[in-house]
Amino acid sequence: METYSEYNLDPQQFPFLKSFQNNWQEIRDEFTNFMKQASQEELIFAYNVMGPKTKTIKTKGDKKYSAFGVLFQGQFIEEYIQKHHISYPDYESETAATKALALRQKYFPILAKAIAQVNLSTDNVIRNVYFGTFHPGLDIKLHVNYNPHMNRGYLGLIVPQGDVAMKICHDKLYWHEGQFMILDHSYPHCPHNYTEYDRTVLIVDFFKTDKPREEVIQFERELVSQRMQDNPYSLGIFGKSDRAKREDFIKYGLAHQLEWEKGL
Repeated sequence: METYSEYNLDPQQFPFLKSFQNNWQEIRDEFTNFMKQASQEELIFAYNVMGPKTKTIKTKGDKKYSAFGVLFQGQFIEEYIQKHHISYPDYESETAATKALALRQKYFPILAKAIAQVNLSTDNVIRNVYFGTFHPGLDIKLHVNYNPHMNRGYLGLIVPQGDVAMKICHDKLYWHEGQFMILDHSYPHCPHNYTEYDRTVLIVDFFKTDKPREEVIQFERELVSQRMQDNPYSLGIFGKSDRAKREDFIKYGLAHQLEWEKGL
């Protein structure tokens, strides 16, 4: 039996996620078909334009993490680009939005339909949806994601056997294909992939359902505004507040020490 906590949440609490989980194989197929069939230009565009970029979260060594997605802060990627007038070195805002829309419609109709169905029935509870891939050897340094207004769901799509896991506080959690892992990322954590294969999940961020909707909407608006000023290519996902503080390292280390002492 899975043991849940204040930072590792039971997916059964969030029935709206079943729309993604029930279609996880089709969503995985859309990702794998894109990776196989997309042109080099489309692949570069997806990762350079449709993927959030961070200036604060670091990795150990030169191993990489890559991501791209279709929904950010409750808006499809093409709408988000236009709303924030994001320009790129190779694309003006309007051109980038047009290309993003075409790519989303061409390769990810099932995923987009699942998002639309959930948000229509839940007053836009889903905020961000993107694919995240840990490449072999990736080891991300301890950090937090300062998003106290939302939880982060990971739907396993391609998960190799072996040591690919999320360390959060004193737990080491593993992804499983077709299943959600739901975390409160305001707790210090550091994931890794020590296998020889890619690990890909669908990341689904959603508002915390135990908080007033008006409150979380206002918090998101202020947080995203600051993040977009600092780094428009973050797509509102990452910010300066993601850096782990001294007290985060203490909390993380203390949790491990207590667990070790309990084992003795």
